[in-house]
Amino acid sequence: MRYQLANLPIQSLFEPVSAATAAMTRLDERIAQSELRDGWVSRCHFADACASLWVDGELVHLEDLVLHDATMGVRAPSHEVTIASDILRTRRRIASHEAAWAISPEGLRNLRRQAGDMGFEEFGVAPELKSVAFGATTGTLDSDDDEGTAADDLFARQLAEMDRVLARSSALLSGASANPSLRAGRGGDVRDPLLYEDDWDEDERLAEWQTVVAETEGLPGVLRAALCLDAWEELRVLQHAPWLGRLLASSLLRQNGLTTVHLAAFSVGLKQIGRERRTSRKRDVRLLAFVEALRLTAETGLKEHDRLVLANRQLQLRLEGRRSSSKLPQLVELVLARPMVSSGMIAEELGVTAQGALKIAAELHLRELTGRGRFRAWGIV
Repeated sequence: MRYQLANLPIQSLFEPVSAATAAMTRLDERIAQSELRDGWVSRCHFADACASLWVDGELVHLEDLVLHDATMGVRAPSHEVTIASDILRTRRRIASHEAAWAISPEGLRNLRRQAGDMGFEEFGVAPELKSVAFGATTGTLDSDDDEGTAADDLFARQLAEMDRVLARSSALLSGASANPSLRAGRGGDVRDPLLYEDDWDEDERLAEWQTVVAETEGLPGVLRAALCLDAWEELRVLQHAPWLGRLLASSLLRQNGLTTVHLAAFSVGLKQIGRERRTSRKRDVRLLAFVEALRLTAETGLKEHDRLVLANRQLQLRLEGRRSSSKLPQLVELVLARPMVSSGMIAEELGVTAQGALKIAAELHLRELTGRGRFRAWGIV
């Protein structure tokens, strides 16, 4: 299994790579000097997480992800929201480390462990504990006479159910803490055939991808990121985390010095490229699409920053004449750092009551997003 780097269409890629490089450099310089950098970066994380699911064919509403991240979801999170939350946390983790960490062996090992879908065996649970964790939900408790008699009682059966849930949780936690290396399914551990294909060697595929990363070290940053992303998707390194390749490609841009103060939202640009181009059988078409996606990522980021600057100016006008103890400046920072804020988020962040949150939001004249009475949310639109 090899990814061929020969016969690259250098002539056709030269102009698009130059345009994308200039756009990414301009965006990074703008963000580096901006007083709204932290808020813009925070919004960028949310937007890229939702766009990444869109690229993979799933739909996640930005509002659901924001509320789930703040542990204030109004409903149980869907499978897609959970994945988007994993992408969000991974982006923050990569951005919090030095530029070369994500591509290093340690970084790849940690990110792979975090991104992998962890089956029961991958927690390192001993076989003898599986019967406890996945025991039948009905039946008597034990052979003891007293407990056998009590099993006929509804209350005793409910207690037995609670015991089984606690036993399952203990088995999972003890196994995960005792064998953290097994979470990534490495070292020849047995994997659930319902979740993983037997002949899918992730170690071999990852090693080949690392070879591509090393061989493209001298290329321009944009071209290197596009090639490494194409190699990740062609090699299909991980079975259940295709989105990790896009984050690693963005990390390569940091390593090459194109994005020094932020992690590029690669998926935001890919979302604007047609699927037939992103998944074309011709590598030249795919590379041009990836390079163009980086240019669109930079242009979208510049537009978003300009919009935040304008919104900040309008909000600052509403702060004139306020007391020094006013909580409105804190609310402005919160609104600029989140695509959406709810009354609960305002109350928790500012340390006020729910009614106080509604009053503060009304004073700032924020844009109402829900139009509902019980659950209200605001944002900059």
